[in-house]
Amino acid sequence: MKYKDTQKKHKVLWGFIYVGAFIVAFTVSAILKITYNPLAEEVHVDWNDTVGTVYTDIAYGEGEANKFDLYVPADDKKKSYGLVVYLHAGGFTTGDKSGDAQMCHYLVSKGYVAAAINYTLRDEQNPTASVYTMSQEIKQSIPVVKEEAEKLGYTLDRMAMSGGSAGGCLALLYAYRDADTSPIPVKFVFEAVGPSSFEPEDWYGLGADPKAAADLFSVMSGKTITANMIGTEAYREAIKDISPYMWVDENSVPTLCAYGRYDKVCPFGTVKYLINALEENEVPFDYIEFPHSGHGLQNDNKQYKLYMQKMNEYLEKYLGS
Repeated sequence: MKYKDTQKKHKVLWGFIYVGAFIVAFTVSAILKITYNPLAEEVHVDWNDTVGTVYTDIAYGEGEANKFDLYVPADDKKKSYGLVVYLHAGGFTTGDKSGDAQMCHYLVSKGYVAAAINYTLRDEQNPTASVYTMSQEIKQSIPVVKEEAEKLGYTLDRMAMSGGSAGGCLALLYAYRDADTSPIPVKFVFEAVGPSSFEPEDWYGLGADPKAAADLFSVMSGKTITANMIGTEAYREAIKDISPYMWVDENSVPTLCAYGRYDKVCPFGTVKYLINALEENEVPFDYIEFPHSGHGLQNDNKQYKLYMQKMNEYLEKYLGS
C-alpha cells in the first residue's frame, strides 16, 4: 500500500514539474508580448460611451471564475449583431478576461458585440481543473452570453470564436467540437498560438519519456493516462476531448490561425496536425507563420499586420458589419 502511495505521489510530482515548466516558459513569452506589441496602436480605440458600453463580471455558473464581460456597441438599432468571443491566454493556469479589453474595444468599434470570458484555472485552489473542464465551462457560458445580450436589446445570430495561446486552444475546441450544439451559429474561428494537438513527440521530447508524458497529459486532460498508453489508440482516445485537430471534419468552420516557428511553449511541431486536418477536410483556412518569432509573435511585424488584415477580412465576410 505504501509503495502505491509513493508511486501516486511521484506521478503527481512529475505532473506538476512538467506543468511548471510549461507555465514558466509561457510567462516569459507572455511578458515579451505584453512589453512589445507592434500592433498596439492598430487596435487602440478611445473607449467612451459613444463607442460602446461594457458590463463586467456577469455570472454564468456557480464557480468563482465563472464570469464574463460583455461589450456592446453604442449603436443598438440593428436587427441583429455578430458576436466575437475572446478567450484569454495564460497557460491554463493564469490570466484574466480584463487583459483582452483592448481587443474587445476594437471589435465593438467595428460594430460587433464582444464577450471576454473567464474560466476556472488550474492552481492550488483548483487542482483538478483541466483543459477539458475549462472547455466545458466555455460551452456553459455561451447561452448566458446570448441571454444577457438580448436583455440589453442585442440579438445575436452569428458568432466567431477567438483567443490566444490557452484561449486559442479553447476557442478551437468550441468551434470544432461544440459548434453543433451552440445556441449561436459559429461562422469562423481565429486564434494565435493555441495548442491544437498533444502528441508527446512534439512536446519537450516527451515521446522518449512515456512516464513523463503520461504525467503531464493526465494533468492536461483530467484523465488517468499511464505510460503504457502512450502511442496507442487508448491514448488518442484519452486526449481527444482536448485536441482540437481531432474534431476537424468537412463541416468545420473557416479558420484563421497564426504560429511562431520558434515557439517552445506551444511547440511548433504541433501545428502540422491542425494544418493537415484542415487541408484533408477541405476546410477554408489561412495559416500565417511567423518565421522569426516564438510564442509572443513579437519579431515579425509584417506577419502581424497580415494577421490583423485577415482578421478584419474574416469578420466582414462571415459576420458582416
